[in-house]
Amino acid sequence: RTFIREFWIFGLKQAWACIFGGALLGVMIITQFWYPFEDIYRYDFLFIAAVLIQVLLLAFKLETWREALVILIFHVVATAMEIFKTHPAIGSWSYPGQFEIGILSVPLFAGFMYSAVGSYIARAWRGFEFRYSTYPPTWQPVLLVTLIYINFFTHHFLPDIRWLLLAASFWIYKDVWIHFKVDVEYRRMPLLLGFFLVSLFIWIAENIATYTRVWIYPTQSAEWHMVPFSKLIAWFLLMMLSFVLVSLVNRPQLTRD
Repeated sequence: RTFIREFWIFGLKQAWACIFGGALLGVMIITQFWYPFEDIYRYDFLFIAAVLIQVLLLAFKLETWREALVILIFHVVATAMEIFKTHPAIGSWSYPGQFEIGILSVPLFAGFMYSAVGSYIARAWRGFEFRYSTYPPTWQPVLLVTLIYINFFTHHFLPDIRWLLLAASFWIYKDVWIHFKVDVEYRRMPLLLGFFLVSLFIWIAENIATYTRVWIYPTQSAEWHMVPFSKLIAWFLLMMLSFVLVSLVNRPQLTRD
């Protein structure tokens, strides 16, 4: 009975934490198969929908202003990366539709897809009352994610150091266990395992989003196929950037035992 109760509560809390990303993904799916607005480009409608979702979260106090600020920062950081990655000279991925609300080759709603990750982490942090067995000095994760972000740009011209960054993340967080309250008692898991599980779900969401042709990779231009599992590494590193940004607002608290 305890297991069933906690499993149910865990699912509800996860759904609550995913409300922004889930709602945005739902709009993407619906507008792929049914879009009645001839005077508004789909990407522009997605931008309006994302802003409305964010406003509703703040209005109903489902998200704090401090959390929204971090999410906004991640939006800006991610949009800068999007502009670079979608440049014709780079062409890592593209947005096949038309839009009015955007910057260069990037519809402005694109940043909200990254914001959804930040929103999830912030809401899960609060909902599960995260505690940590230990936590590295702040400068270590901050330096790590700064290098991660830089490498997303420089690996097109210089040697790709993502494997070194991945190894560094394992070294920094290898002894960290995350404690989370499902119902009454705290449960725990290695923080790195938590990072992997979140990255896995982001990868699944990415497959859904590319299936709805919100964005596509060059190999998906003719027909859709699953995103390579290797992309999970990129999401693992990028998700860590979001986690560290949230940690600067919700300062990590250690367990009392």
